[in-house]
Amino acid sequence: MTLEAIAAPVADLLPDLVSLRRDLHAHPELAYEERRTAGVVAGALRLLGLEVCEGVGGTGVVGTLRCGTGRRRIGLRADMDALPMVELGRSAHASRAPGVHHGCGHDGHTSMLIGAARQLARTRRFDGTVHFIFQPAEEGQAGARRMIGDGLFERFPCDAVYALHNWPDLPLGRAQTRAGPIMAAADRFDIVLRGRGGHAAQPHHTPDAILAASQLVAQLNTIVSRRIDPGQSAVLSVTRIEGGHSHNVLPAEVSITGTVRSFDPDAQDRIEAALRATVDGVALASGTTAELRYQRYYPATINTAEEAGLALEAARAVGLEADMARPAFTSEDFAFMLQHCPGAYLWLGQGRADPGPEGERALHHPCYDFNDDALPLGVRWLCEVAERELASA
Repeated sequence: MTLEAIAAPVADLLPDLVSLRRDLHAHPELAYEERRTAGVVAGALRLLGLEVCEGVGGTGVVGTLRCGTGRRRIGLRADMDALPMVELGRSAHASRAPGVHHGCGHDGHTSMLIGAARQLARTRRFDGTVHFIFQPAEEGQAGARRMIGDGLFERFPCDAVYALHNWPDLPLGRAQTRAGPIMAAADRFDIVLRGRGGHAAQPHHTPDAILAASQLVAQLNTIVSRRIDPGQSAVLSVTRIEGGHSHNVLPAEVSITGTVRSFDPDAQDRIEAALRATVDGVALASGTTAELRYQRYYPATINTAEEAGLALEAARAVGLEADMARPAFTSEDFAFMLQHCPGAYLWLGQGRADPGPEGERALHHPCYDFNDDALPLGVRWLCEVAERELASA
């Protein structure tokens, strides 16, 4: 099926959705500051006659659409926040907010879910309840967890919940998901090594925090290869080292920051335990003291088998080329919703036939921009999921 044929049932919605998406792109907002975005969403849903609840988990919005007498209820989720980065793109709809950029496509996700609400409200080819969940603060600030803590699934019960993410590495017209883990758990570690500091020409007078940090980084990079079963997948990366201000002074303190990504809780436990033991060992051997803060901020995103199967069937039904995904080491706080409710997370291809500069199609790149040609594909998939989940008996 051609992309034009896939888009045809919602073609009349597209001009408004493109305008909406570009407006959101021009006015990005950071985690828990999505007040303008939430207002736009709530207004669009009220125009459709939906029940609308604002302020869920801070700035989250939930719209509810009921049809028929079916008792089954599903959730469709989109994220609304932008990234704290400067946009370098030069489109007419480039960010007007200094240092804030929709560099991950959440403007597109929000627009697609509004489009799905519009389409489902007018076709009503389902029997049951759809909750349209617009979530704040996906980018590292756990907006899903805050919405859940604010009673999301008690106030808006769901028998299943679904979400998608644009995926520039897949061509437009492709989609992927899988049963089981599709995205990794994300942990962060922060280590501070302390000596006493001193003159660089007299290293024997103080424990060398720089040398200890160097040894520690080398040892940390052996944890996955030597402590984790080769059949399990994990990544440990040191991403920042800071210490010292002068060429002739041994600093009293050096900090190291990094991330751990894994899919299996057992591997996650083993890596954390090994990291703690390694830090303690280097500190003891070097005469420094060490402080470690280890934060497990996002769990693995784990799709349930039945819902992952439905997600793939829905993609194929609307004409997308859909197949099984390999798990990615990126993370996603939709994972918290999947801990409370069956569901599935899908990657929707948005790669351009003529991508232009490499950065224009890379997530979290300063030149990234969502591909508007993916809007109707996402709308069609979301609607098909709802109609399959809530089909009349």
